[in-house]
Amino acid sequence: MRDLKKFIGIGEAKAVTIVSALELGRRRKESEIEKRPKVNSSKQAYDLMEADLQDQKHEEFWIILLRRNGELIAKELISRGGVSGTLVDSKIIFKKALEVLASGMILVHNHPSGNLSPSQADITLTKKLKEAGKVLDIDVTDHLIYTNADYFSFSDQGLL
Repeated sequence: MRDLKKFIGIGEAKAVTIVSALELGRRRKESEIEKRPKVNSSKQAYDLMEADLQDQKHEEFWIILLRRNGELIAKELISRGGVSGTLVDSKIIFKKALEVLASGMILVHNHPSGNLSPSQADITLTKKLKEAGKVLDIDVTDHLIYTNADYFSFSDQGLL
C-alpha cells in the first residue's frame, strides 16, 4: 500500500481498494473451477430430478437448462399444481431459458399417481414448446414424466 500511495491521486482509500481487488483476483485464480454435470441421457435427467420430485404428492413442472455441450446451467421450478395437474406458461419457461442463455432444455413433470402414460395435454404441450424453442434456437431435447419408481421419456419413445 505504501508503494501505491506514492502515485498522485491515490490515497489510503484507493490503495485499500486496489489491494483488495488484487487479492480477490488472486483468490479467484487459485479457486477450483466448479465442474457442472452433463445431462446427456434421460436417465441422467431422471436421476438429477430425484431430490426435487421424489415423494411429491402434487404435480410440479420443472425445466433443466443446458449449455450446447449438455452441461447443466440450472434446474428451475416453473409451477406447482394439484394432485392431477399443473398450469404451464410457455412465456415463463422461455424467459428463464433466455435469462441464462441456455441452448437446450429438458422438460420434467411428475405424476404423483405413478401413471407413466403421457396425457393428450402432455403431448400437445411438448409439441408446442418444441416448436417455440426452434424459433429461439433453444432445443427442447426431452420431456420426462417422473414417478417415484420410473420415468417416461418422450425422446426415448420417439415422440419428440
